[in-house]
Amino acid sequence: MHFLLSIALVLQIISAVVVIVLVLMQHGKGADLGAAFGSGASGSVFGATGSANFLSRSTAIAATVFFCSTIALTLASGAFSKRAAQPAGGVLSTVEQPASQEKGMGSNENNAPVNQIPR
Repeated sequence: MHFLLSIALVLQIISAVVVIVLVLMQHGKGADLGAAFGSGASGSVFGATGSANFLSRSTAIAATVFFCSTIALTLASGAFSKRAAQPAGGVLSTVEQPASQEKGMGSNENNAPVNQIPR
């Protein structure tokens, strides 16, 4: 299981870097890097539609790999496991009350409880 978790983590990191690079290479508003790689050049290796279609498909594949590896890491981490269930009750259900009053404070005339949480 640990081996598969390591593979999913490496796959997620690589696909994240690939998605970032492919998005930066695409031609858009002010995207000079996409134009530098010959977007729309005829007779290229990528087919008759040009490199824009190739970049779009590559980005979609890399994003799909990224999301699948993210889901795999989430499920493998045990985030939805029943063993990691929270205790019943609110936040204050785990607070313990002190067993006795602090010593050395002197006598308290009205004997009111000090620093106790009301229930």
